[in-house]
Amino acid sequence: MELLVAKFGGSSLANAQQFRKVEAIIRADARRRFVVPSAPGKRTSDDIKVTDLLYACCNRASGGDFPTEEFELIKKRYREIIDELGLSVSLESEFDVIEEHLRTAPDADYIASRGEYLNGILLADLLGYTFVDAAEVIFFDQRGRYDDVRTNKVLSARLKTLENAVIPGFYGSDYKGRVKTFSRGGSDITGSIVARAADADLYENFTDVSGFLMADPRIVENPKVIRTITYHELRELSYMGATVLHEDAIFPVRQSGIPINIKNTNDPAAPGTMIVPAAPADEGSVITGVAGHKGFSFITIEKEMMNNELGFGRRVLQVLEDNGISFEHLPSSIDTMSVVVSEQSLAGKKQILLDELCAAVTPDHINLEDGFALIAVVGRGMKSKHGTASRIFDALAKNEINIHLIDQGSSEMNIIVGVKDSDFEQALRVIYHAFL
Repeated sequence: MELLVAKFGGSSLANAQQFRKVEAIIRADARRRFVVPSAPGKRTSDDIKVTDLLYACCNRASGGDFPTEEFELIKKRYREIIDELGLSVSLESEFDVIEEHLRTAPDADYIASRGEYLNGILLADLLGYTFVDAAEVIFFDQRGRYDDVRTNKVLSARLKTLENAVIPGFYGSDYKGRVKTFSRGGSDITGSIVARAADADLYENFTDVSGFLMADPRIVENPKVIRTITYHELRELSYMGATVLHEDAIFPVRQSGIPINIKNTNDPAAPGTMIVPAAPADEGSVITGVAGHKGFSFITIEKEMMNNELGFGRRVLQVLEDNGISFEHLPSSIDTMSVVVSEQSLAGKKQILLDELCAAVTPDHINLEDGFALIAVVGRGMKSKHGTASRIFDALAKNEINIHLIDQGSSEMNIIVGVKDSDFEQALRVIYHAFL
């Protein structure tokens, strides 16, 4: 029989009513043997996520002030879920352990991970599944990087002994056995890790939308749902701001060719979006999606005959590395090199960076300008369709939006344009409507 791994996001497990929906989804298909929960999310738009409350607790405790109010809110959330579901499990001893950590050693990774940990205990009790602490089966190495070899070996062996299990998302343990978290949204990564270790036929990622949308619905009204998207396309869109799935969640399942199905907990019958290793171009659309975000800076370096200067680009990138700055894009011409970086990475470093670049490559002219946005137009059908770039540029020109950067990857799967922050929303809308 096929095996499915199902991950449920914070909105899917925000309260007892949502727990019941999750229970119904899991019991509707016996193939859903392994389940990965997030911490309780927002119940209403003005609510606070449990993970945010936990971080607030840690911050206050680190300053020597015990977070009584925030901690009581967290305990109340879980107690309400237990009472409304009529669960037999108690979390009181777990609350005592967390309180002890807050008073004596308020470590952010440990405290933040308790949202998923406690939710996992409740969901396992509700379903009658075995609870597996992620700290026992998911590992990070001495450099703080996810240890895929050790994790896959230990987790795979553990899952083979179990018929059903709940494994909390978001965290594992470091080489000293201490709890360590992934970045925010890391429960998506855990689900992917579990799917790979279980050799699953499908990884289902349940959230509060019926699939991956072709554009941000906060900017584009009623964007279409993407029915099928490749790993590569998803990686491009996630990196540029599309937030349905954590971008790093692709890699564990990609290694094994396991497809991902993005589905809606509140509408589980909807087909959602299938994320697959490869797929033919969609005959109905040239593009798969469009995404982007603000907050980039452009560094433009001009020097005559730079193309004949051996090591020019290396020296530029070395200066960035020495200052702890990663580059996003490197569009260039014969006498000009542009480096796109995040504005945030330049905080307090701008003048030092410019001085060091001048010393390293002695440019004829150098300029650093903030306030740019990048927009990625992604689609596996783009490379076989003539005029795709012209449609993008024509749509922007007709709406009097100036393009400050153009970058197209050699795969011809994406075209990136840079515009001013003030033009971002309008630019994204007109590009979307140029194709749909």
